Amino acid sequence: MRATLSSHPTSDDRQTRPAHHARGSRRTFVGATAIGALLIGTIGFLSAYASTPTSARPPTPHGPLSASGAPNLPPGFTDTFTSRYIEAGGLRQHVVIGGDGPPLLLVHGWPENWYAWRLVMPALARDFEVIAVDQRGIGLTDKPRDGYDAGTLANDLVALMDALGHERFAVVGHDTGYIISYALAADHPDRVDRVALAEIPGPPLPPPHSPPMFVPAADNNRLWHIPFNRVDDELTEQLVRGREEAFFGYEFAIQGGGETLPKDVLKYYVRLFSDPDVLRGGFGLYRAWDATMDQNMMRAAQPLPMPVLTLGGANSWGDLVGNVPAGDLQTVVIPDAGHWLAEQAPDEMVAALTSFLAPYRDGWLASRETTQLTAMGLMRR
Repeated sequence: MRATLSSHPTSDDRQTRPAHHARGSRRTFVGATAIGALLIGTIGFLSAYASTPTSARPPTPHGPLSASGAPNLPPGFTDTFTSRYIEAGGLRQHVVIGGDGPPLLLVHGWPENWYAWRLVMPALARDFEVIAVDQRGIGLTDKPRDGYDAGTLANDLVALMDALGHERFAVVGHDTGYIISYALAADHPDRVDRVALAEIPGPPLPPPHSPPMFVPAADNNRLWHIPFNRVDDELTEQLVRGREEAFFGYEFAIQGGGETLPKDVLKYYVRLFSDPDVLRGGFGLYRAWDATMDQNMMRAAQPLPMPVLTLGGANSWGDLVGNVPAGDLQTVVIPDAGHWLAEQAPDEMVAALTSFLAPYRDGWLASRETTQLTAMGLMRR
């Protein structure tokens, strides 16, 4: 049995997220009202009587790390988007979901959470069902001690999309989300229709395919956090704890290409990573760097088979983001932008993604129309 949805589905959820879906498409009602009602009732039953006692199950997400409590969201954001807990792959995952269309999974980077996508989500939701997830170890998602190599993190997302009923989907990943999304596309090419990868110079690989230890000062200032974060010892957490504002403030500034994020946004992320469990979880991917590099050496032997878009900021990694093995690759460099594309250049990022994802959406619409016409023909018999 696949994992169930949040234990508190709303009436809106039941209306907009029916259980049946066709390959490559979002679940839709195709006239099978009785079957849909039965499946909806089954989901409700399973949620109510899952093995975990109801009293111990997580409530509906709330507070500043959820969609309902996050500060300074775009106008009307909560009219479209809601936070939900999804039990998937043995992990309680927090997602913010909204919009209508084919599924589009957004995978944030470090040191951020789903909130990094807030400025691009409303526009994307006009054409897609947007699913912004908190990675394992970060935000409101569970924070186990292990499982932070890219392969395992990608499997988390496959389990998530299974639980949501999406067999095929598109993915956008930024920063560490680039690493995870590349692994997802490489390890599960039958599930990923298209993938967009933003703002690191390719998937991490072992020497001699990675930068040397001693790089020019300007690069070192932007890369030193990687060896620091990789130190698999509580020392890193001890050094950062109580100094989160200085540590993360430097990171946002140095990666910003001369422009940091607004003070209220920095405050949000500092508060997020001031949680000791989130701080540890955020270091998890870096502490599993060796395993991910070994995996990437095997992945590199086979170019990604689906269309790939890489996105770089002109004041950050630029066209170096295109250093990824892919047969159908296009690269877009956004002018006057640093590393934080979705927050520094949201309109330009939406434009690039909308153009790249248009064939995916058009194919989904055509498939849905065919499915509906077929169902109508069957019902007339």
